[in-house]
Amino acid sequence: MFAVFFAALLFGFAFCLSPGAVLAETLRRGLNHGFRPALLVQFGSLIGDALWALIGLTGLALLLSHEAVRVPLTLVCAAYLAWLGWQSLGDARRPVQSLEALPEQAGRGAFLAGAAISLSNPKNLVYWGALGSALAGIVDGVPSQAQALVFFAGFMLASLLCCFISAGLVEWLRRAAAPVWHRVSHAICGVLLFLLAGLALRGL
Repeated sequence: MFAVFFAALLFGFAFCLSPGAVLAETLRRGLNHGFRPALLVQFGSLIGDALWALIGLTGLALLLSHEAVRVPLTLVCAAYLAWLGWQSLGDARRPVQSLEALPEQAGRGAFLAGAAISLSNPKNLVYWGALGSALAGIVDGVPSQAQALVFFAGFMLASLLCCFISAGLVEWLRRAAAPVWHRVSHAICGVLLFLLAGLALRGL
């Protein structure tokens, strides 16, 4: 069981710390408003992480592989990523605002944004389809319910730790970097989000 748990931790860290839409939105909100909104984006993404993990481990991925489900989900994901990219490019054009200047707006919608990105991303389906096969290889056969539960627990623990790691790094960057680099980071996030939207559509 320890091997299953340790493998899940590694897969969880690799999944959560890899560049992507959630990390880009964490950076955008964190640079604008600090640690708390960045952390809320990460917490919101846990909802999608948990759902996709359960889908991958229970075999429901076969249902979501059908065109009638995958295509609408991909379109929603691409549209939402493009909208976030447009917002990020808008942040890059505006002067840097301090956290104290916008006390009521700090964190507004951050949790829901993280959840929406994670839930609407069909690439998580591909990732968990691969992880299901990897788990079968780790246990040398069809995983038992207990083994799947241990794997899920390890993955979610890694995901939770990554929430604080990502938000902490963004907060450090916000305080350490010059204002011009804040705007450059927003521009990079915007371009990345538009690129991710395009890649999602390309997979249709």
